[in-house]
Amino acid sequence: MSKSATSDRQPARAGIITWQLAQTFWVGGLWLLQFLVLPALGRVGLAPLLVDEIAGSLKPLLVGFAAFCSALQALVLVQVMGLRGLWRDVRGQLLLIVMMLAGSLLLMRAGWFESLYWASFSFLAMALCGLMLVLQPAPGREY
Repeated sequence: MSKSATSDRQPARAGIITWQLAQTFWVGGLWLLQFLVLPALGRVGLAPLLVDEIAGSLKPLLVGFAAFCSALQALVLVQVMGLRGLWRDVRGQLLLIVMMLAGSLLLMRAGWFESLYWASFSFLAMALCGLMLVLQPAPGREY
């Protein structure tokens, strides 16, 4: 029995493109802000309080965007691998960690709890999870 071209299951290219685009925006944005923009503003000669004010206004926006993009990536992963893939796959676990860190950071900013170092820790942990996620293949591209 020969296989026809329509019987082969091809990964959805739109899902792969969505995965890579969302990943580029949120992971790149986190790393760019933390390790390029804010240190550059400090080296330019802006007052440290002004740099802290800029960071305080940009970081929550970027964390919310990262939560949205990671939720979009989780939807792509569920579409490709099913709901079990979200729990059993490393990519799904990293995405869940990112969404939980983003949610806790936004809850902290809303005043639900106070912590001196939680904002810095969660932001850097999200950036590290994003870097680990970049090293994984996109869903549907496993070889």
